[in-house]
Amino acid sequence: MALFSASSLPASDLRGRSDSFLLPSQLSAASSLRIAPLGRLAARSRRLTALPRRRILSRMEAHKQTDSSFDELLKSDKLVLVDFFATWCGPCKYMVPILEDVGEKMKDKIEVIKIDTEKNKTIADHYHIEALPTFIFFRDGKPCKRFEGAMPADQFIQRIEDALKVQD
Repeated sequence: MALFSASSLPASDLRGRSDSFLLPSQLSAASSLRIAPLGRLAARSRRLTALPRRRILSRMEAHKQTDSSFDELLKSDKLVLVDFFATWCGPCKYMVPILEDVGEKMKDKIEVIKIDTEKNKTIADHYHIEALPTFIFFRDGKPCKRFEGAMPADQFIQRIEDALKVQD
C-alpha cells in the first residue's frame, strides 16, 4: 500500500529528483494517504477479551451460616463433617463432587456442612483455619478430628470411616 501519491504533486516538484522521497509538506493528506475506515476495522477486530467464569453450583443445600445457627447445626445425633472452603480455592473445587457423593451415600451416619471462609471469617478464625480445604469432625458440638487438603475419594471415605469407628 502506498503512503503517498506522486500524482498529487505538480510536475515541477517531481522534475530533477532522482529519489522517490517526498517531504510531508509535499503530500496532500486527503489524496495521498489511504486509511482504512475505522468502523469496518473495529468491527473485524472485536473479540471477547475475557471468557465468562464458570460457576460451580453444589447440589447440597446451602445455608447462610451465623455463629448461632452454626452452633445449632453442630448439635446433631450424627457425626458432623464441616468443610471449610473458599470459592477461589482449586483443591476445594476438586472436593465438591466427592463431598456430594459421600454426603448422599452416608447421609444416615454423617451430616455434611460447608462453610465459606470468606463469608464466615469469625467461624474460620474461631477454629484456626489456615489451609483450605479443612475438614473438621464434630461430635456433640465439639471438634474431635481434623484434617486438611484435597484427597482422592477412597482416602476421604477411609478417614470418615475411621472417625465413625472412634464414635462407636
